[in-house]
Amino acid sequence: MHKKKDRDIEKDYPINEFISKLRRLADALEKGEKFEIQIAGERIHVPTRAKFNIEHERDGSDEEIEFQIKWTNE
Repeated sequence: MHKKKDRDIEKDYPINEFISKLRRLADALEKGEKFEIQIAGERIHVPTRAKFNIEHERDGSDEEIEFQIKWTNE
């Protein structure tokens, strides 16, 4: 299997695109289907075995909420 390069990016989206991506994710989760998303030009395939968590960070006056989806490629 071809090993993918390491990658760590953040991509900003207009609110309407962000909502659309979240809606597609929720629909796939409800149906028990895999989820596919394109981020900064790369198509990502999220398997149904993925784990989901929500993270909150605070650093001084900055706060961040991350909705995380994690899995290991087999």
